[in-house]
Amino acid sequence: MAGLRLGPLLRYTDGSSATVWVETSRPCSAEVRCADGTGGSAHTFQIAGHHYALIPVTGLTAGTTTTYEVLLDGTRVWPLPGSPFPPSAIHAPGPEDGLRVAFGSCRWAAPPAGGHDPVGPDALDALATRLAADPEGERPDVLLLLGDQVYADETSDSTERWLAARRDLNEPPGNGVADYEEYTHLYYESWLDPRIRWLLSTVPSFMIFDDHDVIDDWNTSAAWLTDMRATDWWQERLLSGLMSYWVHQHLGNLSLEELAADPVYEGVREVPDGTDVLRAFAARADEDATTARWSYRRDFGRVRLLMVDSRAARVLAEDSRAMLDPGEEAWLREQVRDTPAAYDHLLIGTSLPWLLPHLVHDAEGWNAALCRGERGERWARVGEKVRRAADLEHWSAFPESFAGLAELIAEAGSGRDAPATVCVLSGDVHHAYIAEPSWPGRGPDARVVQLVCSPVHNSVPPSIRMGFRIGWTAMARALGRCLARHGRLPRPPVTWRKTGGPWFGNQLMTLTLRGRSARLRLEQAKARQGTGPRLTTLQDSELAP
Repeated sequence: MAGLRLGPLLRYTDGSSATVWVETSRPCSAEVRCADGTGGSAHTFQIAGHHYALIPVTGLTAGTTTTYEVLLDGTRVWPLPGSPFPPSAIHAPGPEDGLRVAFGSCRWAAPPAGGHDPVGPDALDALATRLAADPEGERPDVLLLLGDQVYADETSDSTERWLAARRDLNEPPGNGVADYEEYTHLYYESWLDPRIRWLLSTVPSFMIFDDHDVIDDWNTSAAWLTDMRATDWWQERLLSGLMSYWVHQHLGNLSLEELAADPVYEGVREVPDGTDVLRAFAARADEDATTARWSYRRDFGRVRLLMVDSRAARVLAEDSRAMLDPGEEAWLREQVRDTPAAYDHLLIGTSLPWLLPHLVHDAEGWNAALCRGERGERWARVGEKVRRAADLEHWSAFPESFAGLAELIAEAGSGRDAPATVCVLSGDVHHAYIAEPSWPGRGPDARVVQLVCSPVHNSVPPSIRMGFRIGWTAMARALGRCLARHGRLPRPPVTWRKTGGPWFGNQLMTLTLRGRSARLRLEQAKARQGTGPRLTTLQDSELAP
C-alpha cells in the first residue's frame, strides 16, 4: 500500500483552482477530495527513486473555504490518524477579498553542528500554533518564503550523523549535502515537523531559492564560480540542488496553465523515471542560465507579486556584472508594465535586499569597482578576497542593476495608473528593517518601501547586530562616501532612510492589503511554557490609508 512520505503542501491557489504537492512511498494515484465535492487527482512521477505528485484541484468557488483529504490509490492518508490539528483547508479567494501576505526567509529546521548559540523559537512554528488554536481567526492568505528554505552547507547534528553513515565526511563536501538523496533528507527534516507540516498543508505558499539552498554566497563572482567548478564535488551538488528545488519548491509556484505548457514537467511525467530528463534540464540551466526561468508572477486580485531570481540569473563577468541577465531583466520590466491599471499594489520579491545600510551599500559598490580593475590589478585581487570574506554580493554589488531597479520602481510608481504602494520584499540579512527611498525631483506617486524580514529561524551573531546598527549611522555614512570616492563611484540614483528597525530575532512580517490601503505588521517568536511558541507584535503601522 502506498504511504505519504512528505506533504501535503498547499501551493498555487486562485479563485477556482489549487495545487497540492505530495511525496509518496511508491508509484500510485494521488487524489485530493474536498468536502464541497470538488477535488482532483494525478499519478506520481519518479525522480531518483522518489515518487511525487502535484495534484490539480479544480472547480473551487471563489470566496469559499473547503476542507480536504488526501487519498493514495483510494486509501485516505491525510489527515493523519489522531491528528491534534484542525482539518486542512483550501480557501479560494474572491474578487473582493483583501489579501494578507506573510513573508520571511532563512529557516534552519535545527541548528547546524558546531556549537552555534541557541536560536530561539521558530516563527513558522509560532504561526502554526496560533492558527491551530483559533482556526476561524485571522490567518495569512499566502506565505512567501524568500530563500534558504533548506541549508545544504550547514547541516544539523542528526543530519551529520545520517551523512556519516553514507560516506566519509573527511572527504569534500564534508558535512554539506552531496547529491539528490541527501537533499531529500533536508526536506524531510524541515517539512516533517508536525506544526510546519500542518501549516504548509493549509496556508498556500510560494517560494524562491537563495544561496544556502545550494551553498553560501552562491554565484558571488566569476572567479568564485571558476574555483567551485574546479572541485570534484561541485557539479553534483549544484545539479542536485537545482533538481530538488524544481521538485520541492518550483513546481508549486506555477499555475495550472503554466504547468500544462512546461516541457520539463511534461517530460518527467511521460516516462517511467524522469531523473534523466530533470538532470538534463538542470545541466542546461547551469551551463546557460537563460535556458531556465525561476522567476514568476502571481496576480492576487489587484495585487501583483513578481518573485525575482537574484541568484541563478546573474551575469558574473566583471566587465558586465548584473544581478539579472538581459532576458530576465526584460521579463521583469514586461511584468511591471503589463496593464499597470490592473493592480493597486506591486510586490517585488527578491531574496537579497535592494536597499541596505548606507555603509554596506557603499562598501559593496566600492568593492565591485575594485574587482573590475578601477584601481588596478593589485586592488582587484584584494577586492575579490574581501568580496568573498565579507559576503559583498547584494544588489549594491551590481551597481548598474541597482540603478536599473530604482528606475523601474520609479516608473512603476508614477503616473495616472500608479499603484498605491510598491513594496520590495527581502530577507537574507538575519534581521528586519524598513527603508524608504527618495528620488531627485518629484519622485513616484506610489509609496515605495523596502521591507526586510529575516530570519524565520536562525542565529543572529553579535557582530551582525553591531554591524547593521552602526551601518545606518551618520559616521558610517561618511565612511561609506570615502569608499565610494576611492572606487570612483557615481552617486546612486536614489537616496534612502531607515524608517523602522533594525529588529533582531526570529520573525515574520505580514502585509494586509485591501483596496488601495496597506498595513504592515512585524511579529517576533517568543517561547511560552506548555503551549508552544507565540508571536508578539513589534511593529504595526499603516503604509497606505
